[in-house]
Amino acid sequence: MLSTSTIQIVQSTVPVLASHGAAITKVFYQRLFQAHPELKHIFNQSNQRSDRQSQALATAVYAAAAHIDRLETLKPVLLPVLHKHRSLQIKPAMYPLVGQELLGAMQDVLGEAATPAILQAWGEAYGEIANLFIALEAELYAQDEQAKDFSGYQIVEISDIQQQADGIRALTFRTDGPLPAYRAGQYITVRIQDKDGLWHNRQYSLTTASNTETYTIGVKREGIVSDYLHAAGIGDTVLISAPAGAFTLEASDEPIVLVAGGIGITPLLSMAEEALDNGRQVTLHHAVQDERNRPFNEQLTLLEQRGARVIRYAEHQATDQAGRLPKDVIAGITDPTYVCGPEAMIQYVIEHFTASPDKLHYEIFGPTLAFVAETPVTQ
Repeated sequence: MLSTSTIQIVQSTVPVLASHGAAITKVFYQRLFQAHPELKHIFNQSNQRSDRQSQALATAVYAAAAHIDRLETLKPVLLPVLHKHRSLQIKPAMYPLVGQELLGAMQDVLGEAATPAILQAWGEAYGEIANLFIALEAELYAQDEQAKDFSGYQIVEISDIQQQADGIRALTFRTDGPLPAYRAGQYITVRIQDKDGLWHNRQYSLTTASNTETYTIGVKREGIVSDYLHAAGIGDTVLISAPAGAFTLEASDEPIVLVAGGIGITPLLSMAEEALDNGRQVTLHHAVQDERNRPFNEQLTLLEQRGARVIRYAEHQATDQAGRLPKDVIAGITDPTYVCGPEAMIQYVIEHFTASPDKLHYEIFGPTLAFVAETPVTQ
């Protein structure tokens, strides 16, 4: 339990973090990898080069500071991050290493403004934040009973490859024995090692309803792991961790609406299949740049044959609907809605969605901390 004075000090630093948070976290990662190069095997190095990871962490730290006296209220919006940590096998021993370098980065960037009192208060506050993450992640590990024989990273073999569009392919994995069951909308983490010995991790949504024989993912060629998977062939092997993710269908018999942009269709395919299996009505909106390059179109057709309503949007060569999903269509949605795609598309849907906010669920590409931390938290 933090003292009142510690809470006051931490909250008083919120304006400072708003101004210097990105600089602090950029220095933090530099310090962390210099002191603990083994952690490069966990953090996405492509996001490091683009500064997306440091920007995301800066916003998360800012949010934690603003809610330091009620951290438990962050649990709902932190759930996607917790699942990501579980998929990457983040363990309690890593948190003290992160805390040490984060405080060091604060001192490096703020200089004399980082007084001993501020650093002490932030050290105590980080301990509270770390304990919250550790406790919540422990719950996920404990709940993951179906993956008890699939701990850490396990070897799977590529059993099928299907070209879906330019730069997008679907890969199917199998292994000896059963795979852990999963919930529609979840993802797996694929881990590969480059020629320099550095491990790289990337999350990919599972594109079919749960089964224990195979996993299928959609891979857009845009990064180290994706490039590796686009060069791989049938019979090659990779490492994966058990399915994770909080972007899943809520139990209900209500109709659902699914909204996807480009490769963001992948988790919604499994959701649509699961919903149809359960007798629910499905409406799926899918927007792409060019109709001639729409991924998973055959799977969309199969969903239509099962009774789903699929509306295809395209900026170029449209055969169904030209342009993007209209604002009035979004405003007219009253059913539970699940959205996946680029952040700009999600913000567009959020802006024009007029039904109850608790009916809108979304998942974005890349580092989620920044987007999550900006999500309103119930006071």
